[in-house]
Amino acid sequence: MNDFSFDVRESEFDTAVLALSHRVPVLVDFWAPWCGPCRTLKPLLEKLAADYGGRFVLAKINSDEAQAVAARFAVRSIPAVKLFINGEVVDAFDGALPEGQVRAFLDRHLPDEAERLRRAAAGVADPLERAELLRQAASLSGGRTAIVLELVSALLDAGLTDDAAAGLDTVAPAERDGQWDALKSRLGLITDAPNVDEAALLASIAANARDFEARFTLAAAKAGNGAWPDAFAQLLEVVLRDRADARGRAREKLVEWFALCPDARAVADARRQLSMYLN
Repeated sequence: MNDFSFDVRESEFDTAVLALSHRVPVLVDFWAPWCGPCRTLKPLLEKLAADYGGRFVLAKINSDEAQAVAARFAVRSIPAVKLFINGEVVDAFDGALPEGQVRAFLDRHLPDEAERLRRAAAGVADPLERAELLRQAASLSGGRTAIVLELVSALLDAGLTDDAAAGLDTVAPAERDGQWDALKSRLGLITDAPNVDEAALLASIAANARDFEARFTLAAAKAGNGAWPDAFAQLLEVVLRDRADARGRAREKLVEWFALCPDARAVADARRQLSMYLN
């Protein structure tokens, strides 16, 4: 028995296993006192729960005393071990496997420390704090591409363009996919953003709502500064007010920027307006 393993009664199963598995993977060991292989496997699973230090928890349930749960999850022989993640069985094995095979089973599904940091970062609003967690995750993972790209996105959110560019350069050419391309384009949008007098542009637009070049220039400046709703708003005004070349340019630029914008709500709102203006 340790901090990462516990006994579960049938009446507790939905709370102690299914609900808990939405927060941490739960390995369930169906056993019985009369089962010889169960007596071999149980201490091994308890040892692994302690060794893995919270990457999963072990729930031990006496199948003789929990026949409804055993039937519910098609337990036909014991020991039967099932791994629950997000309320579902994601994998299982029967019998008293040796330690190496059980570790391999666990490692297929359990997040390592780098992945745990990556998941923690996803819930952090501040881009600098998020980037720091992702830096640690990238280092621990040996530069895992998916984590590096999330780090680059956080660095761009924080305005750290030099660090973002360096991060993109660490990704091997063979692993540069569509996400890498989008981040590279987003970096270019920021570094190439025009250095303009926004007040003068706004004054020009106020004097002439059809000054589309001023709107395009202002939109580029806003996008480069990460003010996506404002950037989209300028392009949408062009779509609304023009029926010729400027409308087409604005629509194409909107579609291009939708793929670069990290603000899902801003993209959804702009897409809805674009669809309304075009129909």
